[in-house]
Amino acid sequence: MDSLLNSINTPEDLRALKRDKLPQLARELREFLVESVSRTGGHLSSNLGTVELTIALHTIYNTPDDRLVWDVGHQTYVHKILTGRREGMSRLRMKDGIAGFPKREESPYDTFGTGHSSTSISAALGMAVAAQLSGSPRRAVAIIGDGAMTGGMAFEALNNAGAMNANLLVILNDNDMSISRPVGALNNYLAKLMSGRFYAAMRRGSEKVLKGMPPVLEFAKRAEEHVKGMVIPGTMFEEFGFNYIGPIDGHDLNALLDTLSNVRALEGPQFLHVVTQKGKGYALAEEDCLLYHGVSKFDRTSGIVQKPDAKPTYTQVFGQWLCDMAAQDARVVGITPAMCEGSGMSEFAQKYPERYFDVGIAEQHALTFAAGMACDGYKPVVAIYSTFLQRAYDQLIHDIAIQKLPVVLAIDRGGLVGADGATHAGSFDLSFLRCIPNMIVMTPSDENECRQMLYTAITQDTPAAVRYPRGSGSGVAVSGPMQALPIGQAQVRRIGVRVAILAFGSMLAPAMAAAEELDATVVNMRFVKPLDAGLVLRMACEHELLVTVEENTVQGGAGSAVAECLLAEGVAIPLLQLGLPDLFIEQGEHAQMLAECGLDAAGLAAAIRSFLTV
Repeated sequence: MDSLLNSINTPEDLRALKRDKLPQLARELREFLVESVSRTGGHLSSNLGTVELTIALHTIYNTPDDRLVWDVGHQTYVHKILTGRREGMSRLRMKDGIAGFPKREESPYDTFGTGHSSTSISAALGMAVAAQLSGSPRRAVAIIGDGAMTGGMAFEALNNAGAMNANLLVILNDNDMSISRPVGALNNYLAKLMSGRFYAAMRRGSEKVLKGMPPVLEFAKRAEEHVKGMVIPGTMFEEFGFNYIGPIDGHDLNALLDTLSNVRALEGPQFLHVVTQKGKGYALAEEDCLLYHGVSKFDRTSGIVQKPDAKPTYTQVFGQWLCDMAAQDARVVGITPAMCEGSGMSEFAQKYPERYFDVGIAEQHALTFAAGMACDGYKPVVAIYSTFLQRAYDQLIHDIAIQKLPVVLAIDRGGLVGADGATHAGSFDLSFLRCIPNMIVMTPSDENECRQMLYTAITQDTPAAVRYPRGSGSGVAVSGPMQALPIGQAQVRRIGVRVAILAFGSMLAPAMAAAEELDATVVNMRFVKPLDAGLVLRMACEHELLVTVEENTVQGGAGSAVAECLLAEGVAIPLLQLGLPDLFIEQGEHAQMLAECGLDAAGLAAAIRSFLTV
């Protein structure tokens, strides 16, 4: 059988295929996905689940003129394959390769960048209103799934969209059966019927006829709501002002094509509920969709995933610490915004289910929920990625810091994150945390220090953040009793001459290596806030040059804290601030990215030498 996939380079090629060829294309796409992702790693389960939906959307809609906004962005591999990037999949999430998320710079078919979730309805509504204002017939579609409907921003957008008359279609890709059970032919038929022009015209016509008889009109509306409520779970979305359609089987191409064709012709806000299966078509991913959600390279036959470095990761250190603390103190609770496995909380969730709270993709709620628990004597620990903490900045300031509530922030993925790229990099947290009053901000230099800092944080009566990187550190053994560190106290790790390197967190190891070459002093600063001002001033008195090093943007970061300290004390000394540059750093291997930013040992030594010779 000739390959159909090799003949599809654009959606125009797809639209030229006869309908009876599309199931074959779906099978080939799944085969290609498994083969490709097994070689590169990436998000597999969610993409296997969207094969038919993606085919149907690009068949019915005139992309890229019609706008498709995908949310979450990691369900877009099939979309990328069908829009001219099939060959590029061999370098997925690699340096100079295609991104793992939609990216406007990459293709005109990627209409909106969606690295974070729950943004699609807002963006697509903006596009729909723009089309309305410009008199364009183009359509806007938001495809939201993989938990993104748990984000409050999605409901803010639904609330706004339902009050407008823009031609917006929201597709709920319900891939975990979160709203309803799987449905069959009857519901597919009802969805097709309810999306058709006849049903829409009949509904509008009956309203006109009955307008002169208000009691009858009200009875008809209520009867319609109750009848529809018996067969579909759409009452909530109808209340938002949408015409609800579904649920339909997201792997039934004929049902998808017919329904989307009908929906595209309808006016106003439409909501289509599609039920799909994560991992569809690859038995191993169907059995364990979480394992193959975001997966490293694996053997496609056996399913064996390449194991990472045997050293414990910072995430694992956090997870073990949380379990240990929970065993000691019944007031300790763990909170995560939908990142149980990613944040290392699986064991805690199993051991202490009554004290484990996954609040969904709702970072704002997570922090204020934690604040409420802190008000009543509990010790909340919020495990959150640095990039997602950005989404709850107001809550951090208004609900936690102003009230000086003892909430612990365990901030994972601080600094660069490799293959996930700019949308997921934790490049800004030191800058936006250290300017908040009442905050303690700590940066561990190794795994054992991370454990001690977490313990230090939970013993405080004020908000405290421990910010650690992705993956493993130097491999330092995590041992000994937990002891609170003296707040704001740095640690001299090496004594040298002329140059003092003030290293924050993950940068201690390359700083030590560079210092050996330069015979420089090295200080493990440990605290970004409060800063060890006394030691900073001592280093300034004893050396010709101070160098700050951090895996955070230079602007407003830890180095800026040192500069402010020196200025406040009237100390004039050359200061070299090294950190991430003022740009968004694209995907690649973490070590390679650090080297390109000059934050490896060789880069640090070269930058210091260059500064000394100026």
